[in-house]
Amino acid sequence: MAPTTETLTAERILEATEEVLRRHGPAKATVVDVARALGVSHGSVYRHFRTKAALREAVTKRWLDRTSGELSGIAAAEGDPEARLRDWLSALFAAKRRKAGDDPELFATYMVLTGEAGTAVGEHITDLTAQLARIIRSGVDAGSFDTADPEASARAVFHATGRFHDPCYSREWERPGVEGEFEAVVELVVRGLHS
Repeated sequence: MAPTTETLTAERILEATEEVLRRHGPAKATVVDVARALGVSHGSVYRHFRTKAALREAVTKRWLDRTSGELSGIAAAEGDPEARLRDWLSALFAAKRRKAGDDPELFATYMVLTGEAGTAVGEHITDLTAQLARIIRSGVDAGSFDTADPEASARAVFHATGRFHDPCYSREWERPGVEGEFEAVVELVVRGLHS
């Protein structure tokens, strides 16, 4: 193992872990493989992540946070709440499709990791529904949407559109006509929020 000259950071470890997972898959990837890829001892990795489970949880959170980050700008933007809601839902669908289609091996790996993740998936869903609630609340404030409980409406919108962002439906995302089906569901959801 050649000594590394770069400072070992949690971010470097997570980047290496993602590459190791891509190469070996979740069943065979080990902390020793990650350490070897970084040119450090496995003890150095454990100083940043106390267990293999903690490392896997952190890499899963990092992966999920990329989607949340893409969407947060839409949620925080000013402007027409209906257009923002449509844009946000479209961006979520596009991000999930991109993850599934651009790197199917890594997507399959993350399907395994999200199944075993402790709190990362729940936190991700909480963040996404909070972003939706922010958009819906701005629609209520503008008089565009009519709901007494933006948070409950956000959860309902999230669940109603689940077929277009829940990874268990990823095989359907490339089917002919799926865009039209998505647009019909979004139209129904948006109409349901209008006053």
